[in-house]
Amino acid sequence: MNKHVIFIDDEKPIRDALGQTLELEDYDVSLFSSAKPALDIIDNHYTGVIISDINMPGIDGLTFLKRALAIDPELSIILLTGHGDITMAVDAMRIGAYDFLEKPFSTETLLDVVKRAGDKRELILENRELRRELEAQSGPGPRILGSNPQIKQLRRILSHIKDTAADVIIQGENGTGKELVARFLHDHSARQNKPFITINCNAIPQTMIESELFGFESSTFSSGQKKRSGKLAHANGGTLFLNEIESMPAPLQEKLLRVLENRNVEPSAINQMMDLDIRFVSATKKDLKVMSERGEFNQDLYYRLNVVSVNLPPLRDRKDDLLILFQNFTRTASTRYGIEHPVISPEQQTKLLEYDWPGNVRELRNLAERLVLMGDTVSLSNEGEISDEQFNLTLSDRVNRFEFTLLCDALRRHNGCLKEAQEELGLARKTLYDKMKKHGIDKYDFKVTH
Repeated sequence: MNKHVIFIDDEKPIRDALGQTLELEDYDVSLFSSAKPALDIIDNHYTGVIISDINMPGIDGLTFLKRALAIDPELSIILLTGHGDITMAVDAMRIGAYDFLEKPFSTETLLDVVKRAGDKRELILENRELRRELEAQSGPGPRILGSNPQIKQLRRILSHIKDTAADVIIQGENGTGKELVARFLHDHSARQNKPFITINCNAIPQTMIESELFGFESSTFSSGQKKRSGKLAHANGGTLFLNEIESMPAPLQEKLLRVLENRNVEPSAINQMMDLDIRFVSATKKDLKVMSERGEFNQDLYYRLNVVSVNLPPLRDRKDDLLILFQNFTRTASTRYGIEHPVISPEQQTKLLEYDWPGNVRELRNLAERLVLMGDTVSLSNEGEISDEQFNLTLSDRVNRFEFTLLCDALRRHNGCLKEAQEELGLARKTLYDKMKKHGIDKYDFKVTH
């Protein structure tokens, strides 16, 4: 139960006495001699109970009640009344007050009413949070599955900050789902119809990453100058996801810091300053705070990016979610490939749970897809991997199926964007096209639409 109380009364002896009574019961009490300053701190996220006298100069208790309920009609507000105020107090109950206490009242009565009012407010806020979570999980775009307490807390944080401008750092081991979290945050925010741009700071050569961010102007083409404004300009209004940001070159970190401080950029293709409205989401498998303290990462940039920090637990620390994740991955793969959903035996489930999954959720998803593709030819070893000894496929068949899975996996991660999939896989553009044609893969099957 939340233990915060706002108490408003213009009489100091009553205010001090009631405040001390509540503090002795471990309540955190904020005392006000008038209603106006109390109204200034109340919002629809307030978690505690509000107590107000009715007869006060300036804003009286009934006016305060109406103004507070206009902020949040489900606030728990208790009114204190004198004998002559009973009719007014009954009217206040009709307006929406939680309860009223007629002076004088016993300490036991006061504490009982405050506890019940606090319990009601806590339940209201929990139900609101649950509704927000259900709306996010049932809406379009990616979902974050799991009932592990750390995952529940992650969803609560993302739901709370999704429509703010706060920049976010996502920390977690490889394969824990950092890009999924970034996409979830974007796709469930007010920016969902704006660009979501990804830069993998470790996959792009250092000589090219600055051009990717800021654009370039080249005159090496016979047709004349070629200009490109860069991904900072392309992401304007939306989200820029900087994956593996710990790999960003030091000179570029300094340049990015200036962009974050000024919220503007001068793209090469435009040659004039552009104001930026971008949410920066960064992902790292390392501890950037430790790196910055060692001088291995720009400390000012770290603090600029780290407005909100979320940590993704490794799969070995959320085994309670493993089977539901595996079932979701096999169902998704079965639907995509038009293959019947496989049934996992209790013995196979035990082997999955005994494995430590160093590749985390990515490794689990890849195993689920291979299981769907290879069907009865697959058995699970004690390490959670596929046992080769029971394969009845030729080497060529196995290579083709694995290549198909890798291509689909990359295209899904990059929302069907061939350029980004090409960069991740290290393939020439024509090679990627040829392989997609060979396997009958269509990039539009992987685009997320709203």
